[in-house]
Amino acid sequence: MTDLNLDTQSSSLISLKQPSIHRLTQVQPHGILLVLKEPELIILQASRNTTSLLKMDAETLLGKAIDEILDSFQVERIRAGLSADNLDFINPTRIWIKRNGDDYAVFDAVFHRSADGFLVLELEPALTEENIPFLSFYHLAKASISQLEATSNLQDFCQIIVREVRKVTGFDRVMLYRFDHDGHGEVVAEEKIAELESYFGLHFPESDIPQPARKMFLSNWIRVIPDAHAEPVALYPANNPLTYQPTDLTLSILRSPYACHTEYLHNMGVGASLTISLMKDQKLWGLIACHHRTPKPVPYELRKACEFLGRVIFAEISTREETADYTYRMRLAQVQSALVEAMSEASNFIEGLTQSEPNLLDLADATGAAICFGGRWTTLGQTPSEEELNYLVQWLAKNNDDEVFYTQSLPLIYSDAERFKHVASGLLAIPISKRSYVLWFRPEVIQTVNWGGDPNHAYELKESGDDRRLCPRKSFELWKETVRLNSLSWKPVEIQATLELRKAIVNIVLKQAEELALLAQDLERSNAELKKFAYVASHDLQEPLNQVANYVQLLEMRYHDALDQDATEFIDFAVEGVSLMQTLIDDVLVYSKVDLKGIEWQLTHSEAALTHALSNLRGRIAETEATVTYDPMPQIVADGTQLMQLFQNLIGNAIKFRGTEPPKVHIGAQRQEDTWLFSVRDNGIGIDPQFSDRIFVIFQRLHTRDEYPGSGMGLAICKKIVECHRGRIWVESNVNQGATFYFTIPVGGRDAGKKTHLSHRR
Repeated sequence: MTDLNLDTQSSSLISLKQPSIHRLTQVQPHGILLVLKEPELIILQASRNTTSLLKMDAETLLGKAIDEILDSFQVERIRAGLSADNLDFINPTRIWIKRNGDDYAVFDAVFHRSADGFLVLELEPALTEENIPFLSFYHLAKASISQLEATSNLQDFCQIIVREVRKVTGFDRVMLYRFDHDGHGEVVAEEKIAELESYFGLHFPESDIPQPARKMFLSNWIRVIPDAHAEPVALYPANNPLTYQPTDLTLSILRSPYACHTEYLHNMGVGASLTISLMKDQKLWGLIACHHRTPKPVPYELRKACEFLGRVIFAEISTREETADYTYRMRLAQVQSALVEAMSEASNFIEGLTQSEPNLLDLADATGAAICFGGRWTTLGQTPSEEELNYLVQWLAKNNDDEVFYTQSLPLIYSDAERFKHVASGLLAIPISKRSYVLWFRPEVIQTVNWGGDPNHAYELKESGDDRRLCPRKSFELWKETVRLNSLSWKPVEIQATLELRKAIVNIVLKQAEELALLAQDLERSNAELKKFAYVASHDLQEPLNQVANYVQLLEMRYHDALDQDATEFIDFAVEGVSLMQTLIDDVLVYSKVDLKGIEWQLTHSEAALTHALSNLRGRIAETEATVTYDPMPQIVADGTQLMQLFQNLIGNAIKFRGTEPPKVHIGAQRQEDTWLFSVRDNGIGIDPQFSDRIFVIFQRLHTRDEYPGSGMGLAICKKIVECHRGRIWVESNVNQGATFYFTIPVGGRDAGKKTHLSHRR
């Protein structure tokens, strides 16, 4: 069913005006109620109708033991039955009470113990002298079950129940009323006489059977009102003389119904009713409601036969329902196993959930699914946009602390969802971590719900002077409602399947995190060894290179006159090679020293780092007649030395790779959310876009050293500096159109940089 926006006033009025069941002290007049004190079995209270049924008034009965109104044989049998813990062995019992002289009255007697510790005896005049034998019960059940075995359709099952109950009881109308998940009910089967208007397929609001009444139906499997117009009878005295409080009559069969309920029956044209509770897993699944237009006494034995029939046949329905649930649950279990296996074999769990067959959609019979992990969205089927998904996850994080969240009417609790109701009126979500979720979606399904009367005005409060009472609606005519902003409801087996998947995902993510931690340790150790090797190798290479350079230059000086032109040229080549090798070694040393752990995080004036870089480049700037301009530079959290090196390398490249015009370089800075975006724009020779990634690779060059000298390490060093600051660097350029290098630095330094990095990935 659907979550309907019914008038809540009527429900609140019911809860305010109707007393609790245990405080109702009146009984229906077709039977007698006696409250007894154990073990003496002395009468403490009696219903005031004892005069008409027992020929003794209630005042006379008070203080008597039941031995005085029953013969000793019956009392002995009753006491033996009461000694057992389970009173079902004594209930019901047939007893004879002597009224006057030789006049005996035969009663069906039922015992129960009230919550406040008193024995309650209820007597109803026996309508038949003979008990219904066991074989009659057996044949009654067997005939019905035989019909059930011929069909597997739940609707047919329900129809068989109401037909058999009406056949046994002779009521004008028998309905099977099933409760929905939201408390409202629907008539799912009906058997009636032709003259009555049909209620089949109609829905009835939750307030028609309020919570106190539902608790009563859980306590009493069967409830009979043989005359809906009968005047209730009070107990004498009204309060228990030992507790001075009303005796708890929750379990009473004779207890009079609420006045509001009898008026409800009158408005439906009902003169008598019989209600059988249908329970599943200790919860009220539904009711078999029998209505008759005129008063109709129902023998106790017949009531028990109906209860027996309801239990036996409903047990069969429950079994069939559970079998259907089991079949679906097994299919979902197979999907779940396949997904877990796919996740285990895939490089990451998201790939296993989305690229396998079956996939994530099959686990919850959804039309769309989305995974938010590591700041990235991965979607399947029909889903809201990524922007809407981001807002939805933020709302979930604030409003849900459970392992699962589900609703079939998301727009009613999250108003922004109305924008995407066509894909996500229903939501099922499981959190993987604080910011990571797996979501399933179902679209809006517009329904027309047929109600028995207007559910928005199920009750009204009538006031007359000081008298205020609830009155149920008088009309039960068809009332149609179009229900929107709802999807098909999520089944319990689907919710359970997603919870099991959550456990599997968390375990796999933890396992992958452990593997990544081990890999990070290995990489850290490897990097440490590589840095040590680079540092040691660089230092060890410096000395032999210096020796080579010194001896070659000494050779040229000492034997200059003896060398021809070729020899002199060869010596120059050797000296240039040594110089280039020393430059490469110096750059390798600089590259190896750029490390996240080596960064000195501090509040840095980026303009100071820029002017320092320009000071180091002043000779080249003057030589090339370069013009360098820059925007106002911000304060950031960074390593000042590395920032200076970054500016120096990028500006130096802009001057080096100049065109025919004197170099023009501009350094910009712009705030973007939680990052600063820096740019270095020039009017140089530009770069072919196909090489925009290659230029940041170590030792990669696009030109020969004869054209443009250098080691090919400058941009690789820039990239490493930026990434160690949790930023990103890239270039936008075309050949002969200049180049603009961009890099980002987080506003808050290292920690904020993590967020920036993830934000960029989105």
